[in-house]
Parts: sequence; structure tokens; C-alpha cells
Amino acid sequence: MSQLNPLKIIMLGPGLNVKGGISRNEKLFIEYAPREVDISHISTKEDGSILLKIRVFLTALVKLVWILTWKKIHLVHIHGSHRGSAFRQAMLTLLVLVFRKPIILQTHASEFHVFYANLASWLQKLLAWIFGKSDRFIVLSKSWQEFYTTKLELDPSQVILLYNPVEVPAEITPPRTSIPVKFLFLGRIGERKGAFDLIRAFARLPESEKNNSKLIMAGDGEVEAARDLVQSLNISDKITFPGWIDTEERDRLLNQGNIFVLPSYNEGLPLSMLEAMAWGLPVIVTPVGGISEIVNDGENGLLVEPSNIEQLSNAMKSLIANEDLRVSLGEQGRKSVVPLDIKNYWLSFLKIYHSALQ
Repeated sequence: MSQLNPLKIIMLGPGLNVKGGISRNEKLFIEYAPREVDISHISTKEDGSILLKIRVFLTALVKLVWILTWKKIHLVHIHGSHRGSAFRQAMLTLLVLVFRKPIILQTHASEFHVFYANLASWLQKLLAWIFGKSDRFIVLSKSWQEFYTTKLELDPSQVILLYNPVEVPAEITPPRTSIPVKFLFLGRIGERKGAFDLIRAFARLPESEKNNSKLIMAGDGEVEAARDLVQSLNISDKITFPGWIDTEERDRLLNQGNIFVLPSYNEGLPLSMLEAMAWGLPVIVTPVGGISEIVNDGENGLLVEPSNIEQLSNAMKSLIANEDLRVSLGEQGRKSVVPLDIKNYWLSFLKIYHSALQ
């Protein structure tokens, strides 16, 4: 499509200011959209009360019907995850099918396998049938690609692997060697992200390492429970909780931090990890979701097993003590995510859009 006749896309997903990785993905995607693509974003969810969420979704349905009825649209791109998000994605897909428009479904789910296993068999079959009606189904890792083709029996040619994009800074500051060493956690504070394991692992550090380090845990979620745990372990002076942060503050923390830690139990492919690698931070993460497809233990990051607090603490200790290892892992990590730069991502997505229109 030329600039005079752009490819017109309706994108449906969480509001662009909703907290979470899907919204960050959408914002980055829209910000870097090439001139030959015209994206109209419709919010299907906003942060707030249940009544607000219902109203936002119903409004999205009305907007979608109006645009599909009265405007020229080439295809519809729908973001989703698990639980309520998966059902919203399914309902939107059914509606778009009525208008016979090509559909791109993109899933960011970290725990879809758990959610799907707990559904009644008829609901499993219904979701699989609806998702199978999409023209392309985008997943974040090879492991998720295998899950959707085997468990939901989606057509392998329909399910496309596309790792999350990241905005790679053109320049970063030299490796941070200051004391105290700053560990950085970005994400929803709770069990799934391993936030409480991280606090316990930090508390297990020898006093000398603990005195030379700090832990910054930025995000919403179970913040008060995390504060209580920190207080009970007598490390309140070592751990801070700045809350949910905006893009500017995130970049400031990434620029000033030394090590990124995300000991998750389940993931799709965490954007926060990719962002940290893009900023040259060494990462300590778990081999869940698509993480092990990006991070090779000892080469461009450190891998620890979920829930293994001793292993996590030892990994943190090793990076406090070994500055050369921090620098090496950070440099290799940054090189690893350069291919995932948003500009390269858009080239891949343009091919997916055009293939869905054929």
C-alpha cells in the first residue's frame, strides 16, 4: 500500500495507558507504524471498576460495528491474553467474522495453559474453534507455538512466532560500576513474577554483599504484602517500592541500574526483560515461556529455576562480586535483542498483514 492508499487497520486491545506489557507493546507498535499503515485503536479494557470495564468493552463493540459498517477497513488486529481477555478476544473475533474481514489475533498470555486446562471441555473446544477462524495467530515463543498447535489444534501454518519488540537505545552509558549495586525488578508485584522469592533471596545475601547493594521493585500489585515481608526480614533500608512508573522513569532506572532480576513462574516473553537487555543490564531470569529462547545461561544472562531461592540468591551474589561478568553479560544481552528492535519487528508484521490479505 502506498502513502496515498494506506493499509487501514483496526487494532483492539487494552487502553494505551493501562498498566501492563500489552499496552506498552501497542503503544510502541503504533508509535513506530510506517506511513503506509493507518491504525485506528479501540480500547477494550481500562483500569478501574468492573462497571467501568463492562462499559468500555460495550463501547468498543459499538465502535467496532460502526467502523466496519461505514468505513473501509482492510483487516482487524486483536490483542489478548488469558481469563477475561481471552473471552473478549473471542467475542470480538466472532463479531468481525460477520463482516468477513481478515483477522490477526495476537496473544500475550503468560498462563493461558493454566486457564485453558481449568475450562469445561465445551469451552475449550469453543475457544479453539474461534481462534482457529483467525487468519493469523501470533505467539511469543516456540513453546507457546507448540502449545496452541497441539492443545488447541490450530493450523501450524496459521500460528506465527514473533518475539516481542523492544526499543533499543542508540547509545547507553558505560557499564555501571558504582556502589551500591542496584538490582532492578519491573513488573506486577506478586507470586507469578517471583517478587516474594526475590525479596527472600535478597535477604539471604551475606551481610557484606547486602551492604553493597540495593533492590528497587517498581510496579503495582501486592505492594503492601511485599512491604510487610521486607519489614519482617529487617531489610527495609535496602529495598524500595516506587510504585507503577511511566516510560521516562523506567528509562531513568534502567540507565542507572546495574542488574535486572525477574524470577517468574510463568511468562509469555517479558517486555521488561527485553528492555533491560536493550539498556545493557545483565539479567537474572527463569527459563519459562519464551525466556530461554532469548537468554542463554552464562552467555547473555543468568538462568535460575523458579522458586529456587537459594539459587537466585547465589546468582545475585555472583554478579555483585564479579563486575567483569556483569559487563560481559550486559554487552552480550544488548547484542541479543538488537534483532528485536521495533523497526525490524514492523518489517515482519507488514509481511504478516499482507499475507493475511492474500
